Amino acid sequence: MRKDSNVSLVYSTDVGRIAPEVETKQIPDGDGVVRIHKDSKGRKGKGVSVIKGLALDEKALKALAQKLKKQCGCGGTVKEFNIEVQTDNREQLKTLLEKLNYKVKLAGG
Repeated sequence: MRKDSNVSLVYSTDVGRIAPEVETKQIPDGDGVVRIHKDSKGRKGKGVSVIKGLALDEKALKALAQKLKKQCGCGGTVKEFNIEVQTDNREQLKTLLEKLNYKVKLAGG
């Protein structure tokens, strides 16, 4: 960038006094039991399994979700410290999580 002697900087948005707000999400404390719920609300009747109660940070949750999706051969996502896996096979999810030394309960219908 060329510097012109006739032009002076009046205002810049590059640097300011306002520090950016850092949003830190608090990891919810669980009771040590991972619960697998069946849910189809708001999904046009498609059933998903929602895994709740994992006391992990976002990075670890995403890694675990990736592993579970690969083992089940289906899709899914991580929302609000819960893992949603697009399968109705909760027994398979239960055995996979028990292999990873989690205490698992099937909850809901």
